[in-house]
Amino acid sequence: MVRFFAMGTLVPADAWSPERVVDVALARDLIETQFSNMAPVRAEPLGLGWDNTAHLVNGAWVFRFPRREVAVPLLEREVRLLPELSALLPLPIPNPEYVGRPDGRFPWPFAGYRFLSGQTACRAHLSEDQRDATVEPLAHFLATLHSFPVERAVALGARDDEIGRLDVPARSVKARATLTELKNVGLLTAAHAQRLERVLDLCSGIVPQAAPVLLHGDLYARHILLDDLGKPAGIIDWGDIHIGNRAVDVGLAFEFFPPAARQKFRRAYGALDDTTWRLAHFRALYHAAYILRYAHRVSDANLASEGMFALLNVADAAD
Repeated sequence: MVRFFAMGTLVPADAWSPERVVDVALARDLIETQFSNMAPVRAEPLGLGWDNTAHLVNGAWVFRFPRREVAVPLLEREVRLLPELSALLPLPIPNPEYVGRPDGRFPWPFAGYRFLSGQTACRAHLSEDQRDATVEPLAHFLATLHSFPVERAVALGARDDEIGRLDVPARSVKARATLTELKNVGLLTAAHAQRLERVLDLCSGIVPQAAPVLLHGDLYARHILLDDLGKPAGIIDWGDIHIGNRAVDVGLAFEFFPPAARQKFRRAYGALDDTTWRLAHFRALYHAAYILRYAHRVSDANLASEGMFALLNVADAAD
């Protein structure tokens, strides 16, 4: 997950230093102590995010341990919301079947999920035809998620958007600064940046109006799993789950799919008013620009390639 501050600034590099790190030995001890049926535990590092350290356990489970206190409520929301969602959604999602409690060695809760197989879409080097083939399953997935009763989601711990993801005036300022940085480091040509600036101009003044829904909140190529045939196999990383405007998730239509597939997505998803569609376009620009900036800073070539694909598509939609 790429975590943003409230005004849209990427977390600076030194802020990635974690407050707590659960290494393999501690992960093994915590799991064996609290879940004796898992013993003997074989653990190996799986991934490091801003929010969590992940270990693959016994070749079949992923255990995630918060790396900083701010991530604890995010994990707690996943623990409450994902079990119910996993029974309803048309694609697999992580389901926290083990919930660990704090103890003297680690002060926060942690969770274990069955390992979901597949590779992230940002590593799949998809052709446009392969992307097109994912439109309908991903659109149906989002339509199902967005139809989940908001009252029930709130009862399970979902919160409103607390960081203004669709605050168009504030996010536009940050997006323009990011586009300038991307141009200065040679990732965008002046012409490409100018086309993206035009998108921001076209989106100015849009006010979200649609009724709030339950959202994934950070859906892009890194959080989409694909099977060996390139078909969607799961949706991961739910730390940004919240109640908000569906345009946040629908931005995927502009980031991930080729231009010719957008209307196919819109038909498969169902009714989307023009204001929401325009907001999704804005969200896609803002999000893709920051993803490309982040990928460049951490030298992630696959993610950078995906960010460039997304920004080219976003620009094309303004023509």
